[in-house]
Amino acid sequence: MAEISETTAEITAALETPTDLEFTLPDPEDEEIEENEFQQRLDEAWLVCERFDLQTDIWRGRILRAVRDREKQGGEGRGKGFLNWLKEREISKSQAYSMIQLANSADTLLAEGQLQVSSINNFSKRAFVETANSDPEVQKLVSEAAEGGDRITRREVKELSDQWTAMSSELVPPNVKEQAENGSLSPRYLAPLVKEMEKLPSSHLKQIQEEVEENPDVDTVKQLTSEAKNLSKYLDAAAQVQAIYNADLDLEMALEEALRLDCLNTAADLVKQATSLEQIMAKLYTTWKRVGSLADRLYVETGASNPHLRSMLSALEKLSNDTIEVPLDDSSDRVVRLKIIHNE
Repeated sequence: MAEISETTAEITAALETPTDLEFTLPDPEDEEIEENEFQQRLDEAWLVCERFDLQTDIWRGRILRAVRDREKQGGEGRGKGFLNWLKEREISKSQAYSMIQLANSADTLLAEGQLQVSSINNFSKRAFVETANSDPEVQKLVSEAAEGGDRITRREVKELSDQWTAMSSELVPPNVKEQAENGSLSPRYLAPLVKEMEKLPSSHLKQIQEEVEENPDVDTVKQLTSEAKNLSKYLDAAAQVQAIYNADLDLEMALEEALRLDCLNTAADLVKQATSLEQIMAKLYTTWKRVGSLADRLYVETGASNPHLRSMLSALEKLSNDTIEVPLDDSSDRVVRLKIIHNE
């Protein structure tokens, strides 16, 4: 981790973190205060709390990192000192590492010049964390907005992330990018489409690109996003179904027919459920084998002098025999029977 040049005092001064939080909150019962004013005053107080919370957790993360690294340097105790330090302050291990990660992210953004210390005040805590976890290009866009004085919440981070996703993707036709750039088509609609298109093989992209190029409007983009999502689900699930893999059929032709009949969503759901069923059957078989093995072992280790254990084994025969019986309701009126035929 790169060291930052600012001293603790300099950074604290730049952040302008208050040592004590004290607000004069509006009286909820004061009818003379207009609703807009009431909400605005609460929002202002809330934003101060968020800034305080963010800065506090960054510094706590730096402190926790120092405690952890000091112990690593000594090489003794195998983390006991660090854990004891957390225990004394009632901090969970997951909370500690979350704050350390936040501190690492802050230091990285500062060290790489992506963000100025004074701009941290413009972030909400969640927005800062989301920015730190974003692509470098998105970090740059967000940091520029923060340095320009913009208030950065998760909404702004998402908008800028969507903008970068839509404008940088080679999958989006040029005229559609122009629509997004001039504001006639919001990038927040394009970004989900791009993410779904990235999951598809190139052979399935041309038709989507032609349709969005011909009709670069919100309704078309939403429809194509849904279709691309269903198509991705279909292809992923179909590739995992052994029943389909071992059969003599043309998946592409089946796909074309589903598209022509406008039932791709149903077909995608079918193969997805088929995948789940095969996985459940495989797990059922291994569990059934385990139940039978344990029942046989317990039978050998017990005798007639243990009638209750023998009774339990007799009751469980419905689950360990080749034909498994399971009631579907408490009354046992409805029973499902599965016969297992296996090749050793």
